[in-house]
Amino acid sequence: MPNQSVVRYAQDLIRYQEERTKRTYGVMASEREDFSLSGPLHLTTLDWTNDNHRRSVAACLVQGVYILERDRQLQRYESQALAPPWWEFFHFQLLRQLKDDADFSIFGAIYEFKPPASNCNLSTAGTPRYVIAFRGTLTKQDSFTRDLELDLHLIRNGLHQTSRFEIAMQAVRNMVASVGNSNVWLAGHSLGSAMAILAGKTMAKTGVLLEAFLFNPPFLSAPIERIKDKKVKHGLRIAGSVITAGLALAVNVKKNQHNTRSATEDPFVALAAWVPRLFVNPADHICSEYVGYFEHRKKMEEIGAGGIERLATKHSLGGLFMNAMGKESEPLHLIASANLTVNASPSRDFKQAHGIHQWWKSDLHLQSKFYTYK
Repeated sequence: MPNQSVVRYAQDLIRYQEERTKRTYGVMASEREDFSLSGPLHLTTLDWTNDNHRRSVAACLVQGVYILERDRQLQRYESQALAPPWWEFFHFQLLRQLKDDADFSIFGAIYEFKPPASNCNLSTAGTPRYVIAFRGTLTKQDSFTRDLELDLHLIRNGLHQTSRFEIAMQAVRNMVASVGNSNVWLAGHSLGSAMAILAGKTMAKTGVLLEAFLFNPPFLSAPIERIKDKKVKHGLRIAGSVITAGLALAVNVKKNQHNTRSATEDPFVALAAWVPRLFVNPADHICSEYVGYFEHRKKMEEIGAGGIERLATKHSLGGLFMNAMGKESEPLHLIASANLTVNASPSRDFKQAHGIHQWWKSDLHLQSKFYTYK
């Protein structure tokens, strides 16, 4: 049986996407989808060394994937299509659409950066050559069934076993093999962010480190971050770390009786060099646990319990139970290092806090911290 946090995640995601659909196909649809009405028109000159510019462009490219699929569903083609401005404004071209083999919906896109000849003398520092972007869940009939199926796989730590991810992963591998890892960005929102995390982790384990922009990435656990009392919250996290570390030690001792793999082969340690950019909103409990996940590591080091936390942070209770039953499970949300950006701007509700649109606004109150696994 799934725990309450997992059920709540699924319910909230469905409610959010239902509201998103109402906006998309109702009165607000043209405003949300039309770049000239809701896009970051202030970015007429891009500074690719500016983190705010890079974040805004990555978010818009993800939005482009959402609207590519909406254009397909509503049969908006050529002059009626609303998706192209979301990448053309920043001098990108659509190189390839990524389509699901089950329902043929567009879930991703590969963009190529093609600056105009007039910009040839400008610095290209920080620019990507290609961006591979993935959208989140849509509740339109043509794609909702398949998207919900992927959400359930995500909850069960089985996203890596889906054909959609295999299509995405093959696209990433092919692009890196063709142009090199320094020329490729990954970007995604919600479910799409989970796809990008999994792709980035898979590549990182082979020594290939890709720049990644992960918007509202799902973190499936009890929503401890929403507790207001800091002492209670900290106490719960310490207790959780001690229990998780104890179970991990017991499981690993049993496993090591049959497996002599050294610590240097620990896949979590191999991820330490990969530093994706995570963008979370504390009012969005689908992703807000990342704030506590990383901050708790720092506090455990400060109180002299870093060893416990270093073991606990590599595991989840659900994953440990799966391993104890003989089933390999590596929870997707466990990340070794990250550049975490929190949107501290007030959000009216969960729907706003989970939306992709917040990430290209110019008036955000952002707080960023760098976390690395030692």
